Amino acid sequence: MTPEQRLAQLNLELPPAPKPAGLYRPVVIEGDIAYVSGHGPLRSDGSLIIGRVGDDLDAAAGAVAARQVGLAMLASLRAHLGSLDKVHRVVKLLGFVNGTPEFTEHPKVINGCSELFAEVFGEENGVGARSALGAGSLPGNIAVEIEGVFEVR
Repeated sequence: MTPEQRLAQLNLELPPAPKPAGLYRPVVIEGDIAYVSGHGPLRSDGSLIIGRVGDDLDAAAGAVAARQVGLAMLASLRAHLGSLDKVHRVVKLLGFVNGTPEFTEHPKVINGCSELFAEVFGEENGVGARSALGAGSLPGNIAVEIEGVFEVR
C-alpha cells in the first residue's frame, strides 16, 4: 500500500500546507533528500495548538500536538512533491517541546509525530533517527515544533 493509500485508509485530513512565517523555504530538495523546515501544530481550520506542556497541556495532549505537526509536514511535502508516494523514508526528525522546566517526557510527546509517520510510511520506512528536546519557549507559544529529513524518489 502506498503512503497516499494509507493516508486515505486512515481517514487522515491534512491541513493546508503552511506558508513560511519568515524568510525560508518549507521544503528544500537536494538530490534525493528533502529537508523540511520546522513546522508547528497547524490544524485544518488554520489555528495552532498552543501552550506549554507540563502546564497548559499534559504529555498526551502534547503528543496530539506533535501528531498535528506531522500532518502539517505531510501537507508541505505533498504540496512540494505532488504526492506523498514520492517519499521513500523518514531519515531524521528533530522535535522541540515547549515545556516547563520540570517537564521531562519530551520523547513521549514527539512520539505523536513518529507514530503518525510509521502509520503512513510503514514501520520500515516511517521510523528514522530522532531527537526530542525541551525548549523554554517556541514561536507564538506553539506546543511543539518539528523539522525533518526525508529520502525522496
